[in-house]
Amino acid sequence: MIRMKKVKIEITPDGKIFAETLGIKGKDCTKMIEILEKLLDAETTDSAYTEEYHQVEKQYERTRNQQVLKGEG
Repeated sequence: MIRMKKVKIEITPDGKIFAETLGIKGKDCTKMIEILEKLLDAETTDSAYTEEYHQVEKQYERTRNQQVLKGEG
């Protein structure tokens, strides 16, 4: 199943901008936020990583470790 990649943006009446990435795994989500910062001439003041960010990092570590182990034998 292919998940659609989305960025949910909310602009409050006082001008604050909130952005949340959906369906974007790993570090790719930070790339999307960097693009938004440039487009909006804004700067991130607070952030938190989603569960999707950490799931991909764990899979990458496992894959990298398996490759290293194969190379040692």
